[in-house]
Amino acid sequence: MASIFGHAFTAFAIGKGFSEKIINWKFWGLGILCSILPDVDVITFAYGIPYESFWGHRGFSHSLIFALLTGTLITGIFYNNSLCFKKGMLLILYFTLCTASHGILDALTSGGLGIAFFSPFNDARYFFPWRPIQVSPIGAGKFFSVWGIKVLLSELIWIGIPASIYILVTRLFRKKNEN
Repeated sequence: MASIFGHAFTAFAIGKGFSEKIINWKFWGLGILCSILPDVDVITFAYGIPYESFWGHRGFSHSLIFALLTGTLITGIFYNNSLCFKKGMLLILYFTLCTASHGILDALTSGGLGIAFFSPFNDARYFFPWRPIQVSPIGAGKFFSVWGIKVLLSELIWIGIPASIYILVTRLFRKKNEN
């Protein structure tokens, strides 16, 4: 998996593409939460659920259906008065993209068993053919090590730079449209 930092920065970058009229601290906080939520499935290890099972790590919680359900649920709970309007649809899109970005980033990592993008319809696990991001260790203790430093450097290059370019381009387009 990518680290919590890589997932959170991706949510931030995605959010920069949305209208400033809907952006506030709740928007950012929920977007970041959505971007890291799929890894709640690591608790299944404590219950003896195999990695490769439906409920295992990188299973259903990393799927596109889970992302859409999460985006809709988060919008319904925290923005219920906007759910059926344009703002609600944009919020569902944002929270869905943040959640889906988790599996996409994980499919770009160098380890694991792949991502069940199409669960529950197909439980096959997938990686992208190009996997430049160093896989992050599970657990804080292992993260604060040489391995963790390698992960952060990898994410700086493969997540930080592209996301920063996206943020910059978005800002330039906004300024151009204001003039």
